[in-house]
Amino acid sequence: MAGKPLKKSSIPGVSIRQLVEEIPEGCSTPDFEQKPVPLALQEGKNAIFRAVVCGKPRPEVHWQCTKGDLDDPSKYQIFSAPGSKEHVLQINKLTGEDTDLYRCTAVNMYGEATCSAKLTVIEVGFRKSRKRQKEPPEDLTKELTDFRKMLKKRVPAPAPEKKIDLEQVWQLLMTADRKDYERICMKYGIVDYRGMLHKLQEMRKEREDKMAQYINAISNLRHVKVTKEGVATFDLELDLKNSESKIYLYKDGEMIPFGFDNQTKHCLRRLGKRYHFQIQDLQPEDAGIYQVRVEDVEVFSTELEAGAIPPRVVVPLAEVRCAPQGNAVFECTLSSPCPNVTWHFQHRPLRHSDKYEVSVSPDGLTHRLKVKGARFSDMGLYSLGTGLHVSSAWLVVEAEKDKSLLTTSDDHQLQSRRGDTMGRADIYGKEKDARQSPRPGYKPGTGSFSKEARGSTGHFSQGLTDTEAQQGEATMLSCTLTRDLGPGAWFKDGVKLTAQDGVIFEQDGLVHRLLIAHVQGTQAGKYTFVVGNQQSEATLTVQEPPTIAPNMTEKLREPMVVKAGKLVSVKIPFKSRLPVQAAWRKDGAEMLDNSSRGTHVALGDDFTRLCIPNASRKDNGQYSVTLRSEGGSVQAELTLQVIDKPKPPQGPLEVQDGHGTGVCLRWRPPQDDGGRAVQHYLVERQQAGRSTWLKVGEAPADSTTFTDTHVEQGKKYTFRVQAVTSEGTGEALQSEEVLVAPEALPGPPSTPAILSASSKGITLTWTAPRGPGSAHLLGYLIEKRRKGSNIWTTVNDHPVPERKWTVVDVRQGCQYEFRVTAVAPSGPGEPGPPSDAIFARDPMRPPGPVQDLQVTETSYTSFTLSWARPDTQDGDEALGYVVELCGSDSLQWSPCHVGTVAATTYTVKGLRPQEGYFVRVTAVNNGGHGQPTALDTLVQAMPVSVCPKFLMDSSTKDSLTVRIGDMVRVPVSFEAAPKLEVTWLKDGLPLPQRSVTTTKDGLTQLLIPMARLSDSGFYTIVLRNLQGKEATYNFLIRVAACPRAPGPIHLQENVLGTVTVEWEPSPDEAETRGDPLHYSVFMRSSAHGSWQEVANRVHTNHFTLLSVLPGHEYHFRVVAKNELGSSKPSDTSQPWYIPRQRGKFTVKVPSYQEPNLNQKPRFLVGLRAHLLPQGCECRMSCAVQGVPRPHVTWFKNGQSLEGNSVVYSTNMLGVCSLIIPNVSLKDSGQYKAVAENTLGQAVSTATLMVIGALRTPLIGCTLEPQATGASYSWLTYCCFWHWPAMQLQAHLLTVQLEALRMLRASMQRLSEGLAKLSKQ
Repeated sequence: MAGKPLKKSSIPGVSIRQLVEEIPEGCSTPDFEQKPVPLALQEGKNAIFRAVVCGKPRPEVHWQCTKGDLDDPSKYQIFSAPGSKEHVLQINKLTGEDTDLYRCTAVNMYGEATCSAKLTVIEVGFRKSRKRQKEPPEDLTKELTDFRKMLKKRVPAPAPEKKIDLEQVWQLLMTADRKDYERICMKYGIVDYRGMLHKLQEMRKEREDKMAQYINAISNLRHVKVTKEGVATFDLELDLKNSESKIYLYKDGEMIPFGFDNQTKHCLRRLGKRYHFQIQDLQPEDAGIYQVRVEDVEVFSTELEAGAIPPRVVVPLAEVRCAPQGNAVFECTLSSPCPNVTWHFQHRPLRHSDKYEVSVSPDGLTHRLKVKGARFSDMGLYSLGTGLHVSSAWLVVEAEKDKSLLTTSDDHQLQSRRGDTMGRADIYGKEKDARQSPRPGYKPGTGSFSKEARGSTGHFSQGLTDTEAQQGEATMLSCTLTRDLGPGAWFKDGVKLTAQDGVIFEQDGLVHRLLIAHVQGTQAGKYTFVVGNQQSEATLTVQEPPTIAPNMTEKLREPMVVKAGKLVSVKIPFKSRLPVQAAWRKDGAEMLDNSSRGTHVALGDDFTRLCIPNASRKDNGQYSVTLRSEGGSVQAELTLQVIDKPKPPQGPLEVQDGHGTGVCLRWRPPQDDGGRAVQHYLVERQQAGRSTWLKVGEAPADSTTFTDTHVEQGKKYTFRVQAVTSEGTGEALQSEEVLVAPEALPGPPSTPAILSASSKGITLTWTAPRGPGSAHLLGYLIEKRRKGSNIWTTVNDHPVPERKWTVVDVRQGCQYEFRVTAVAPSGPGEPGPPSDAIFARDPMRPPGPVQDLQVTETSYTSFTLSWARPDTQDGDEALGYVVELCGSDSLQWSPCHVGTVAATTYTVKGLRPQEGYFVRVTAVNNGGHGQPTALDTLVQAMPVSVCPKFLMDSSTKDSLTVRIGDMVRVPVSFEAAPKLEVTWLKDGLPLPQRSVTTTKDGLTQLLIPMARLSDSGFYTIVLRNLQGKEATYNFLIRVAACPRAPGPIHLQENVLGTVTVEWEPSPDEAETRGDPLHYSVFMRSSAHGSWQEVANRVHTNHFTLLSVLPGHEYHFRVVAKNELGSSKPSDTSQPWYIPRQRGKFTVKVPSYQEPNLNQKPRFLVGLRAHLLPQGCECRMSCAVQGVPRPHVTWFKNGQSLEGNSVVYSTNMLGVCSLIIPNVSLKDSGQYKAVAENTLGQAVSTATLMVIGALRTPLIGCTLEPQATGASYSWLTYCCFWHWPAMQLQAHLLTVQLEALRMLRASMQRLSEGLAKLSKQ
């Protein structure tokens, strides 16, 4: 069955082919969730490919490589876990020959999925020599080489592979896409991927430094691509620092010339910064790495692969001649495989059919067209096209000898027809055929001859005719004269013939004959009959087939017997004068050179040879060789028999427990006995947990059963069977691990079926189990469980013999599952599968019709429905709803969704605009469907009409000022329905072409890419709907520029102590329209180094600065401003300066003595005792004073707490605290705080008591830690447990607040004293 086109998979590199028209619901074609990844491993290691396959039904997975199937189990291991989607191919002990492309195919009844992975084996050390051991012998290699040289049609030898400089590969990687790294590394043998990335980073830095000399930027790199016209292109964008920099093009490290037009093979076209390279008339030698250089720096590298070059015609089609009803074969050889080849006859495409047979050689290079049963109507021009190249040739159908000859006029018509068609073929194709007819003077049709062949016909009523004869047969040449011219003479190839040459001369009146009794190959040639000065010529062709020596034919009659793995070489000598072609066949199928299996077919001058280096059982069969030349053909046959060890017996290996009588094994004879009869079968077993196999016996060749009576019950065994012949012991057929049990338990019954269900009971039925142990049953046990529970409860205490039971212990409204277990004398078996969940309730009534069905919202593609639930008096409660549509021109209702709708609203989408629909809603529950409720009128798919209006807010402005050259974008929101027309106007006229307007989804906007002065004006937006209603909005756009700088500044002193600044107005002041310009004056003096604004919005050209101090330098700056910004500043050239005279004065500095405020530490508030429950937070606080500030150290029971990770301390302005986040019983003890400075120390102590179990709280609530993770507070503890302790805590808080108040007063007094001293 022809498959559908390839489907797209979510995994890149996976092709899916669907084999059926429609796939049932719940089924799917195979697909890959994870495909095998390419591997590059060293020789000797193991390679593992993993693939995760999905599909319903579960697909079968096959592994293959391009060299054939993976048949060797010791080399290739294919396995997958039962029920798992993962499939694994393991290749053991890699060698160089394992480098290949491995294909994984998943197939089920609906399709197939295929993906491939490359395996690269890295050869190391002496292992490389292994390849040489498997090469064919020297003489066979020489014969194969000689055979290839003798072939008439042969493909030119491929050019020697160029060695690519590794530096070019690194340059290619630097400009390649990251997704191509893996492909390039595998192609050129780079295996250190991480090292490659590190080296690329270093090379990029070096290249950027070199490129900086000539290039500002490089971007938009596009790698080489081949167009449909067969032209390779690649381009890039370069921003050169010097436009005169030279650009060079290199291929594989060699510079190649290029032109600047399309007349050269390599050309460059430059469009601004873009450089576009082209390679025309692609040839296989054009493949390689291309590099672009600027001066001496490489800036871009790309690779043209050989596979991307379109194929060319290497061996064109040749003219073919055949007899009527014969078969004509055209053959053409291409330079590379091409899957899109098409055949044409008279420009009409041909397809594979009963008339035309189209085939391709295994290497994909040679294409053949076979025209079966050729007729005169099939005569014409045949052509083969590859998309870019065409090869054409003629088919000539010649008449048979016993039919009338073609007349001269027919010949002329045929020649004119060929000339006309060939003329058209030259226009259609791009290449002319190199081959012509074998004999230029010979005309189509056997027996016809040209004028030159007949000679002068003045005295011949019938001249000599060209004749063909088989070797050893009798033949005759004759001619008839018009009158008697006397005796004539016969010549062969210009030499006169006599009776000693083995010929007979006859003359019967005017008829002259030349008879040859037994024609030999040496007698072929051109014969001439000469009489007087007249002559007639003809050609005698002897069909001389090749001959095989008789003794060789006798040898081939006996079968050739060889052992598997040995070399098979069959050499058949022959004799032939003409070139010979040999065709070997095996069982009727043609044999070709198979590089994967090593089969070689050789042809020499006088022999042909078949060589199979490593024979296998697959090579068994009937072989024949046909030797064919222009003189005929001969065939020889031989029988090859390959013997080998037998294959394993056919499985599965059945193991049956005889329950005390032993274990019985059954198998089938091996499919292949290796060519020798089976002598006996070897039976072995292996006990579970042991590694050795024990021989248990032998079975005769005519028996395929065996009973092992020496097994122990209760133990597990694995058995295997091997066939033994005279060639040795074959592979083993192994069984699964089996348990020898004393007596089998019954199997599980079937899934219980629900016969009826109500609130009073549920009736079940089931079928009996099958298999061993199920023959004699005592009865069945029934179990139940609620849905969602994992606990099964027994329904009956004793087994019941019937297979039907009613469970009455159920609760109404609950959902139950049931399962059944069979009980035999040996015990209960495995429980059967559970039943479907069923409710214990009475059957439900269908719900009533829905109420208040209405349409709440409509649009062009959808509308929304709402309804109320049905009345419960009309039926039971509804569990869902079904919404259905019916077109205005249809009578069929169709659901709008899958399943049911739970809510009482639903939006129907995907409607056709402005079309009407009927709608109905039906309520559904377990009792069935209720009565549908439908709307009385059609629902139109279009929105409700809304008058057009603009949506304005506080941010909307009626005017807009923009700078010249800026982009103007004005969005305006509006509301209208349905669709309306939006018109933009400027000053009452349509917008200029520079302005762009867009309208979409309630938003219209104006876009001016670059504002000009002419864009200023009043703009109007007009909204108009289909009913003719309008809305208008106007706004002003003003385009202006920043002002130019004012003129020079002049300074003068009109009044003492002041300076007047005057400047020339900005040139834009006279041109300003609308808001006038204003000026800002800035001043910078020697006393203040920064500019200060002294005047703003000055509308004149002068300003007077007051309070000018003598002895200071003043600099002034004036800036012109408008709404769009400020101009460049205009500064004074010289500062303004008034000199001053300095006088002498005396300053008396008062004496000052620093007060001594130091004091030793003292505790303002000491520590207090704490009584806390276990798990609470403890915070001990005290207040300390001293100058300089004392350092506080905490102790517990005389040991310092510094460095203790369980507790931490704080010191905030003299208030010191020790915090224990989570107290325990071991935290109880005596705590001490020691404050020290240079003048002394102070000590404060307190006791912490931690109690365990707490009493019952006085208030009825529990004490829990806070959500933030903090422990219990002391105040909360007291509120819940100890009322007196609460009072104690309140007192402690009062003391702490008093201490803080005293500390604050002391700090205030200290600050006041320092202030008084500073004033003195």
